[in-house]
Amino acid sequence: MHLRRRDFLAATGTLALCSTTHPVAQTTRPGGVLPAGLRADFPQASTETYLNSAALHPVGTFAARAIEEGLAYRLHGAGEGRADFTAAKQEALRGQFGALINASPREIAFTSSTSDGENIVVMGLDLARKKGNIVIDELHFTTSLYMYKELEKQGVELRIVKHRNWAIDPADMDKAIDRNTRLVSLALVSNVNGFMHDCAAVSRLAHDRGALVFADIIQAVGAVPIDVQALGIDFASAGTYKWLMGERGFGFLYVKEELQGTVLPTTRYGHRQVTNFNRAALTWEPLPGAARYESGGIAVLLAACVSAGIDYVTRLGVDRIGAHARVLTDRLQAELPPLGYEPLTPRGTRTPILAFGLKDTAATAKRLQAGKVTGTIVSNENRLRLAVSVFNTHEDIDRAVAVLAGRA
Repeated sequence: MHLRRRDFLAATGTLALCSTTHPVAQTTRPGGVLPAGLRADFPQASTETYLNSAALHPVGTFAARAIEEGLAYRLHGAGEGRADFTAAKQEALRGQFGALINASPREIAFTSSTSDGENIVVMGLDLARKKGNIVIDELHFTTSLYMYKELEKQGVELRIVKHRNWAIDPADMDKAIDRNTRLVSLALVSNVNGFMHDCAAVSRLAHDRGALVFADIIQAVGAVPIDVQALGIDFASAGTYKWLMGERGFGFLYVKEELQGTVLPTTRYGHRQVTNFNRAALTWEPLPGAARYESGGIAVLLAACVSAGIDYVTRLGVDRIGAHARVLTDRLQAELPPLGYEPLTPRGTRTPILAFGLKDTAATAKRLQAGKVTGTIVSNENRLRLAVSVFNTHEDIDRAVAVLAGRA
C-alpha cells in the first residue's frame, strides 16, 4: 500500500459539533501545557489518533460555527445567528494576521493559497527577464522547487543548497548567495521534516548582497512565533488550513510596505485595488497598501473560518501552543528511533513536525491504518511525517508508539 505526500492513512466517522474554547490547565500527565479538554473543540480527534495537522488541520467547532453563520446569512439573509463577513471584518482580518507576524494591516493581502502568494512575488519581480540567480534549498516545498526549475529554463541561474543531516546550514547559504542573487526563497518551517531556518541569519546575508527574501510560512504561522521584521523577511505567504485552523482555498500575502508598487509592482488587476470608481469618466482612486495585489472577490466563508481560527490561536497563545507541542514531539523523538525509525528532524527543532525514515513503507502504512493513527507517508522517499497540535495528548503519543512498535 503506497500513500503519497498528502494522503491520509485513516479517516473514520464524524461527530456532532458541540463545544467551545476551554481554559488553559494542566493535563493529566506531568509536563503538559494545554488541557486534554481541548479535544472537544476538534471532533475528529475522537475518531482517530490524528497526527497529521501538518497536512490538514482538523476543523474546529468554532470555525465551523463561523462558516455556518455565513451560510445561514446566504440562505436567509441577516438575522440572529446569521452574519455576513463584511468589508469591515475583512479589514480586521488583515490586522489579525498581521499581529501574528508583526506586520501592519497595510502589508497584508488576501490570496487563495501559499503558492498563489509566491507566484505574485516571483512574477512581480520579473525574475526571468532580470536574470541573475535565485537561491533556494532542497527542503523547500514542491511548488517552489517546480516553479524555480521552470524559471531556470528561461535563463535564471538556480542554486539549490543541499541539506546536511536534514538541516540547512547558513554557512552553505552564505556560499550560494552573491551580488548577482536576486531572490532567496525558503520555507521558514519545512513541510519535509519540520526543520526551521535561521531566517534572520540568511536574511542578513541576502540583504548585505542586495538580494530580497521570500518565506513560505504556512508550516510556521500559528505554530511558532514569527516576527517578519526581526527575521528580515521581505515577502511571505501562507495558506490557512494548517496551524491557523482555517480551510483550503484562502491565504495571506505579506509585502513589506516600502517595497509595494516599486520593487514589487502590480501584475494583475481587479476591483479590489481601487475605490471611488467613476464609470463615465473612467477614473478611480487606488487603495493603499497590499490590497494592490488582490484582484477579484475573496472567499468570505473561508475568511470567516480563519478569522475564528486566528482568534482561537491567539487566545491560547503561540508560545503556549509551541511549548505543548514540544512536550509531545520530544517523546516521539526519544521513543521511535529505538524501534527502528530513523530520525530525519534535527534534535532541538522547535516546531510541531517530525519526520522518520522507514525501512518498509507498506508495512508501516498498514500498521497505522489498522491502528487508526493518521500521519503522512511519502512512499517514494521512505519517509513518515507526524505532527502534533493543541488537541493531542500524551495518550495519543502512547497509542502512536504502540502501533508503530507493532504492539497494537
